[in-house]
Amino acid sequence: MKSALVLEGGAKRGIYTAGVLDVLLENKIIVDGIFGVSAGAIHGCSYASLQKGRSIRYTQKYNDDYRFMSWRSFFKTGSVVDTHFSYHELPEKLDPFDNKTFMKQKLKFYAVCTNLKTGKAEYILCHDLFKQIDVIRASASMPLVSQIVHTNGKELLDGGIADSIPIEAAFHFGFDRNIVILTRPKDYRKKAVPLFVQWIIKHVYKKYPKFIQVIIHRPQMYNKQVEKILKLEKNKKILVIRPSKKINISRMERNINTIKKMYQLGRTDAKRMLPKIRDFLSVSLEKN
Repeated sequence: MKSALVLEGGAKRGIYTAGVLDVLLENKIIVDGIFGVSAGAIHGCSYASLQKGRSIRYTQKYNDDYRFMSWRSFFKTGSVVDTHFSYHELPEKLDPFDNKTFMKQKLKFYAVCTNLKTGKAEYILCHDLFKQIDVIRASASMPLVSQIVHTNGKELLDGGIADSIPIEAAFHFGFDRNIVILTRPKDYRKKAVPLFVQWIIKHVYKKYPKFIQVIIHRPQMYNKQVEKILKLEKNKKILVIRPSKKINISRMERNINTIKKMYQLGRTDAKRMLPKIRDFLSVSLEKN
């Protein structure tokens, strides 16, 4: 049996996932695969390279740097996340990503992106993140506030648009013991996209009619996925880790204390669920 982590996105909210992943690393829980969506892909990288604490470390250090994520970056570069800083300077120099360890891992790492021409999800297997950094960038490039990523002849954006919680993909790729890490509480459901936002989407992405349809209908897709996850969870087909309480944190949160609270909640929830996680994966772990 093969195990996988299915990691939902959520921009700054995704630091919850980083907290969960750090607890898994501390307890030597390593799965066979990862399906990372947007922020889930970002934080999943540090888990796959065995770099415990890296996500919260660089977030605390650079959260106030406008290049990390801000409207200032958007008006200067066309993307709220400065491409050179966040995807080159930071992982290559400021807080080095251990690409060698990542490449040695047997773990299969899939970054989920949305193809603008087809409107469908792309599950891209990553072997070398320095060579495939544009795939990670595409997975985390939120629509309307990010430039389209052109890579391998494809035009890509945020994977959460076409497949917010890729549990079906995990099963399809042969992973049967799947742990889903969500960044929203159990009762959260998305509301319909406002009409004025739909108008903006249709104007900005007029060249991509299939993408327009999938982004406008994303709330319905997301809510159906949540209902399916609840059923799979009830039938013990999957294990779900989600925020046990609501923390008001925005996608572009500036308050580092709020971010740290979200991270700590991830750690707390993961520690509480360790016995269930061990039992679900049926692994023997060394005690710290």
